[in-house]
Amino acid sequence: MRIAKSLVKSAILSGAAIAAMTGAVPIQAQNAGNDTEITAPGPIGPLAGSMIDAGQGAPVVLIIPGSGPTDRNGDNPMGSAGGVLRQLAEGLADQGVSSVRIDKRGMFGSAGAVANANRDSSIAGYVDDTKSWIGVIRAKTGAPCVWLLGHSEGGLVALKAATMLDGVCGVVEVEAAGRKLGDVMRAQFRANPANAPVLDQLLGMIDSFEAGKTVDPETLHPALRAIFNADIQPYWIDLVSHDPAALAAAYSGPMMVGQGGNDIQVTQADSQALTTARPDAEFLLVPNMTHVLKIAEGDDRAASLATYTTTDQPIAPQLVPAIADFIKTH
Repeated sequence: MRIAKSLVKSAILSGAAIAAMTGAVPIQAQNAGNDTEITAPGPIGPLAGSMIDAGQGAPVVLIIPGSGPTDRNGDNPMGSAGGVLRQLAEGLADQGVSSVRIDKRGMFGSAGAVANANRDSSIAGYVDDTKSWIGVIRAKTGAPCVWLLGHSEGGLVALKAATMLDGVCGVVEVEAAGRKLGDVMRAQFRANPANAPVLDQLLGMIDSFEAGKTVDPETLHPALRAIFNADIQPYWIDLVSHDPAALAAAYSGPMMVGQGGNDIQVTQADSQALTTARPDAEFLLVPNMTHVLKIAEGDDRAASLATYTTTDQPIAPQLVPAIADFIKTH
């Protein structure tokens, strides 16, 4: 299953179903462990999350996680560890910004929100969930609006929600795609040498999904069948139909784009697409930051991948202050 494991690492951004140390010493955030459970109404059961309250009158950010089985803390058993979204939330609280980070419908604490996490997921569904969260957060905190921070695929959800919903203060895109997801996926798959034996099938599937067509999983290499099973293919079709840059251009509120210099999934071509669509957006480039918000020891693919599984590595120190400053000054 070497192909499958490597493929998953390459496709974390887009897969809806699915140890090198830097030498830095993690900084214990003052608000570590200050989580309180919070829920919001879901389609058939509650959506679950964790809130860190930075105090009365503090701005509030809803942190939307990336693709696949990624939990509210940013951990994914198929690709990342270390609680990067939890670290982000704790750091923001230390800077005076409250946050709610969430489990997506059908997963983890939100397992009962839908009947099937694969069949019942869509970008429109995630936007509906975001609307529910905004309502609950505003009622609980008295905040006039809620910031949306999307990491990876969560960035697409944040952009779509911002163009459709009331009560959004602004959007923070962190390692989020700016190109159409089909183009991002093609680049990811081609960049990973381990995909060579199945590359033609992968590229063919993207073409089919963009045409709105499913693929018979039985025709696929065994390593691909779980990732592209029949239940999840409609989500892939939905996913590649959206254009993040067009959504960014359609949204007129405050926007920040954060990009790592050693992200092998979402590259600077993506942040450039977003900032071209929104030239007034604040842009933060963090050298050597990877897709999982950590600093790599080198600038190559191996160094980037090594950061995915480090459990005690802190997130990039530049990231939290920049995001907090942007939110508090807008």
